[in-house]
Amino acid sequence: MEIIIRKLLPENAYERASCHVSAWRSAYKGIVPDEYLNNLSIEKRAEKFKQKLQEFKDVLYYCAVYENRIIGFFDMGKSCDEDKPNTGEIYAIYSIEEFWSKGVGRQMMDYAIDTLKHMGYNEIVLWVLEENSRARRFYEKCGFSFDGTKKEITIGKPLIEIRYAINL
Repeated sequence: MEIIIRKLLPENAYERASCHVSAWRSAYKGIVPDEYLNNLSIEKRAEKFKQKLQEFKDVLYYCAVYENRIIGFFDMGKSCDEDKPNTGEIYAIYSIEEFWSKGVGRQMMDYAIDTLKHMGYNEIVLWVLEENSRARRFYEKCGFSFDGTKKEITIGKPLIEIRYAINL
């Protein structure tokens, strides 16, 4: 299976949004309320992504493509955490369920780590829902570990996000 990693473009907004909604519905089933997941809108996500492209010029947006179809995406840049000023961050990394456990996530993660390393970061962080054991196992296999930092967020209900980090 040949996966191509490339930059996301504004014209990819709808396809990225479709991938995003599909990935969230699969990854967060049983964690985020069904009502919230069922009400996700591809159109609204596409518009939000177009806005992000204009507002957040320092963020790098990439996708994984298989047979001319976006099957995953990841966003990265400088950490947003005040206590990590010289750290890179992977803001999002998702693939559609059909491609789980097929190496797509690892290929995206390796690309993100290499890119952030080449940008001069010696540490990378990411946030994951505490209840998302599948994602946590994946991040741990990639060398990340929980650094002890937690925060509460709301996605249809209050949830705990935990920060994972890797030193390069």
